[in-house]
Amino acid sequence: MSRILLIETSTEVCSVSVAENGVVLYTQESGEGKSHTSQLTLFISAVMQSAGWSFKDLDAIAVSDGPGSYTSLRIGASTAKALCYALQCPLLTIDSLTILCEGVSENEIKDNDVIIPMIDARRMEVYLSVFDAQKRPIEEKKAVILDSDTFHPYKTGSNKIILCGNGAQKYSHHFPSEDVIVLHTATTSTFMSRLAYQKYLREDFSDTAYFSPFYLKNPNITVSQKKLYE
Repeated sequence: MSRILLIETSTEVCSVSVAENGVVLYTQESGEGKSHTSQLTLFISAVMQSAGWSFKDLDAIAVSDGPGSYTSLRIGASTAKALCYALQCPLLTIDSLTILCEGVSENEIKDNDVIIPMIDARRMEVYLSVFDAQKRPIEEKKAVILDSDTFHPYKTGSNKIILCGNGAQKYSHHFPSEDVIVLHTATTSTFMSRLAYQKYLREDFSDTAYFSPFYLKNPNITVSQKKLYE
């Protein structure tokens, strides 16, 4: 038996679930941006209370490890690490784009389709990776500037290109195409349950002391002009 707390904070969505043996029992989430600091611990308490679990009942804690929003990833990571230290339980870290891919239902995929999860990285840039119809990675995660030809290399005949994540909405708005399908645009901790359970069974744990989210790019920090001249 495994009882795992799932924390997803890679985007504007703050999402927390509890799962037992890979099955989600309760979820709390909000798409209100810049609210992770105020909501995350409240959501954790809420799902634990709904499940009737104490924190000592947890077997592991899983957290999204990027890419995504620098600030929200850092909040999720620091919270997960603090809980792991306090409870002396293992940490499971899961790639944010793989989480989005996991949310694509099997009955929505045909043999030659390509799944491309995307996370908005501001302006016309996204973080993405590419998976085949069996959800196996075929291209590493990277930052891409979107244009009308971005997904042309993945079109090989009658196959469809399946997009998901908040970056997918951006692409479909600017470059609509019959060959491109947008299935879901928001991530959620519920997509993490099977992935976390599989990692737990393999004892594929991350080093709590050294874990840091994979931001892919350095944060875009603007220094005020006033500070420059002080």
